[in-house]
Amino acid sequence: MWVKICGITNRTDALAAVAMGADAVGFVLAPSPRQLTPAAVREITRALPHEVMSVGVFRDHPAEQVVDMALEAGVRAVQLHGHESPADVEAIAPKVSAVIVAMTAGSARVARIGDYAADALLLDAPKPGSGEVFDWALAAQVPADQRLILAGGLTSANVADAVTRLRPWGVDVSSGVERAPGEKDIRLVRAFIAAARRSEREVATSLAGQPEGADSDGRASDVTDLGWAAED
Repeated sequence: MWVKICGITNRTDALAAVAMGADAVGFVLAPSPRQLTPAAVREITRALPHEVMSVGVFRDHPAEQVVDMALEAGVRAVQLHGHESPADVEAIAPKVSAVIVAMTAGSARVARIGDYAADALLLDAPKPGSGEVFDWALAAQVPADQRLILAGGLTSANVADAVTRLRPWGVDVSSGVERAPGEKDIRLVRAFIAAARRSEREVATSLAGQPEGADSDGRASDVTDLGWAAED
């Protein structure tokens, strides 16, 4: 289970999330109450342990600008949260460690995720960062061999149920662990990660004996397959 704490706006919250066991921290570089400049992100990413994945979130930026901003910010991966095309992803992918393509649950684009050279698909609610939960039944449209990162209204109260029901490759949270937009509550961060890990162990136990590297739906689950190891 890959856990990302997104919408980080300061160094204290970033390091606290890492201390609580987050695999990745996300920084919004698109218009948002949580938006940061690349220079501000750089001041945070330079303090992160190398094994932690830093992710820059973009929305409808030109591919060249995404690469330039990602390099300036010092993020290792990018998350494209707009209407980017497969060609955009193809242009960006060689310049970063990984590309996550975010799509709205229920969108016709989800079925065409295979057209993108993406390392993972992030499935989100119609209004990213709103704290809204979408109908999880819509996750059925995601191809079985696709690495799925689940987002959209997750909290410590529902993430275990989400992991048990959908068995995603990873989970992503922002507003669900905040006391105010851009201000993380470390108690909520701790509770969220603990709930996700606990559910992960329960799912693993239930899947004991199945082929290694896949759940009962065949969904890829090996974190190292993304090439996000510390030596990247």
